[in-house]
Amino acid sequence: MSSIEKATLAAGCFWCIEAVFELVEGVDRVISGYTGGDTINPSYEEICSGTTGHAEAVEVYYDQSILDYQTVLEIFFSYHDPTTLNRQGGDVGTQYRSAIFYNDESQKDFAEKSIKYLNDENVFPDPIVTEVTAASKFYEGEDYHQSFFKNNPYQPYCQFIIAPKVMKLREKHAHLLKVGLPH
Repeated sequence: MSSIEKATLAAGCFWCIEAVFELVEGVDRVISGYTGGDTINPSYEEICSGTTGHAEAVEVYYDQSILDYQTVLEIFFSYHDPTTLNRQGGDVGTQYRSAIFYNDESQKDFAEKSIKYLNDENVFPDPIVTEVTAASKFYEGEDYHQSFFKNNPYQPYCQFIIAPKVMKLREKHAHLLKVGLPH
């Protein structure tokens, strides 16, 4: 019997981290949306304004008998820059912040210990600025944001920003790919 857990993560543009997690064995589904702010039922346009307090985020539903939270966080930290405050590449604003929205105290503890370890080991050239915050209401993004890379592989943003992350996953974490996907 499987046990589905939820991780809520913000890593800049939700399309990027969604595309990576959708390929990982044990991930049941990934939902792109918004969380961490004050605006009720925000639209993408409102999020882009940077005034809602929300971050572009994903809810990753995964089978913990196949994939553990430690590996979920390893993937999270591997496919975005957790050292830039409110920025990922050309995307700038609080909506693009790096954040772990924990759903229980064990996730909080593990996230804080992971950040401490990565900083202590100097894994990144600069200190990690990823916030660790209790999960709040998650608002599912508009339909066209869901599975964006899979549905729009030839869109320029997908080709130049997301595709390299997917290639990195196939190289660095090939052992985590869903069965049947080319390695």
